Amino acid sequence: MLRQYVRQFRQGLVRKWPLEPREESESGRAPLSTLDLVTLGVCRTLGAGVYVLIGVITLLIAGPAIVICFLVVALCSVLSGLCYAEFWSYVPRSGSAYLYSIIAMGKLCAFIIGWNILLYLVAAASCVTRAWSYAFDSLIGNHISKALERTFSPHMPSFLAPYPDFISLGLVLLMTGLLVLGARVTTLIIKVSTGLNLFVPIFMILSGFIKGDLHNWQLTEQDYKSNTSGSNSTFRLGPLGSGGFVPFGFEGIVQGAAILFTSYFGVHGMVTAAKEAPNPQRSISLSLLVSIFIGFLAYSGVSAALTLMVPYYRIYPYSPLPQAFLQVGWGPAGYVVALVLLCTLSYSFLCAVLSMFELTRAMAADGLLFRALAQIHTRTGTAIMAILASGTLTGLTATLLRILDLVKLMSAGILPAYTLVAVSILVLRYQPDQILSKREKTKEGNEISDHEASLSEPVPEAGPLRILKSLWFPTSTTPNQISGQIVYGCASLLVLLLSILSLILAQWPRRVFSGDPGLTTVAVLLLLLITGVTVIIWRQPQDPTYLTFRVPALPVLPLVSIFVNIYLMMQITSGTWILFGIWMAIGSVIYIGYEIRHRLAGNKHQQPSASTTQTPD
Repeated sequence: MLRQYVRQFRQGLVRKWPLEPREESESGRAPLSTLDLVTLGVCRTLGAGVYVLIGVITLLIAGPAIVICFLVVALCSVLSGLCYAEFWSYVPRSGSAYLYSIIAMGKLCAFIIGWNILLYLVAAASCVTRAWSYAFDSLIGNHISKALERTFSPHMPSFLAPYPDFISLGLVLLMTGLLVLGARVTTLIIKVSTGLNLFVPIFMILSGFIKGDLHNWQLTEQDYKSNTSGSNSTFRLGPLGSGGFVPFGFEGIVQGAAILFTSYFGVHGMVTAAKEAPNPQRSISLSLLVSIFIGFLAYSGVSAALTLMVPYYRIYPYSPLPQAFLQVGWGPAGYVVALVLLCTLSYSFLCAVLSMFELTRAMAADGLLFRALAQIHTRTGTAIMAILASGTLTGLTATLLRILDLVKLMSAGILPAYTLVAVSILVLRYQPDQILSKREKTKEGNEISDHEASLSEPVPEAGPLRILKSLWFPTSTTPNQISGQIVYGCASLLVLLLSILSLILAQWPRRVFSGDPGLTTVAVLLLLLITGVTVIIWRQPQDPTYLTFRVPALPVLPLVSIFVNIYLMMQITSGTWILFGIWMAIGSVIYIGYEIRHRLAGNKHQQPSASTTQTPD
């Protein structure tokens, strides 16, 4: 009895939701051109929140080399976006990474991805409200922050913000109340916010050309001392580092890239709309590259202009753009930029909270969170419990945590999710018949066994010698059960090897590249093992079934994406991973508790909401 229960529980963890695809005629949308996709990608990429993060990263982590950070993040986003595009191709429906994972990979993978994205959205909404508070405070001379810091700073623990941000809390409560009453983001709001988001980089870049000074990229200790003695600023100067364009070295660039990884997160939402394109294989690749390139030009242009206008150690960390104009004597321009940022940050907050409670409601409806969170109020037509839960959590984090800690939490939430997507692509392409269709629908009682039987073609008994031979000489030209299991095992081994290699490169980079005998030998052996395992995967047959989009250069490209994501995760501080671990522990208790409760009660899972719910990214 216990063995049967454990088996059912294990099968429930990997259970996939069936999904009946829509007919093409149901879409009713006009085909989207590559230009349409680029426009959508740019609109979702440019966000006012990043313009606030520029100040913190420039002052404390990267200096003027933040421009290089955005370039690194852009390249990483291209890799993740291509993997996400193929992941979307396995599901004949537009939606989020959570929807795709629960259908293509099963409940456990879906919960991990969905729970991580929820962490990202909570941190993003909190970060935006903090940025809104700083922008508002800068309009009135930073009087609110000074008063709160004098009052609360002596009593606040070191791991929390210097003072509770009551402005952020008030904004969260206001917006949550509006959403409970049924407020929506209209097309007019989207157009106005997009126009304002375009105004900020254009105006800032032009200002940098006019008021910028190239000497600010060549600063020395003498400049720092003169600024220290002659500064009448209301805030202390930041660290000098080694001066010049890269004052904090390669470590600062990598750490900055890890924190700014979420800058281009919105562009991947463009991928789900590419189903309407006449030629998705070409349109997705081209529009993704162009959208990220335009985002890179905007973000790097603003960063370059800011560091040319003001020495990097004099940048105000929490409201850098308005304060930069005040420092160069363009006071009115600073107030205009602050007002624009307030408007665009309000829109960004609404988008983050809407995505958050929609994802919460979808996971609750699928039985992965509390069912009460999925209930829709009959009068307002909104998921009140999901909105209140999301708003409460956002309000607490926005009030108590530092903005830099919130940004690190965003990266800690999204990097593992994208890594899991890349691993999924590395595995799914080598599994038999992974495209979802109507014929996959079966009764829940025999769903797992029937699905496995349909996937595997008849093969002889697999002994150890046969498996070893199949590593290099597959027995079939199409995927079967043996080749699929080989790829599963190799992919798991690759993740382990890449994690060890990333840890070594992140902790002891100079010793590795300077020729330390021990570490260099270990790194070389790891590279050889990784190469050998990659070749084994490459030798296995791929599923020839047509996909709307296929990642090029498989298995190398997903492998590079996995390595880059893991390496960037190694740059995030241990304190952030402690918070991430607490978040995942809470999620594990909720998920396992619900799974045990369902099994003990003998209740059947209802048809999931994934068939009708499209959760924004």
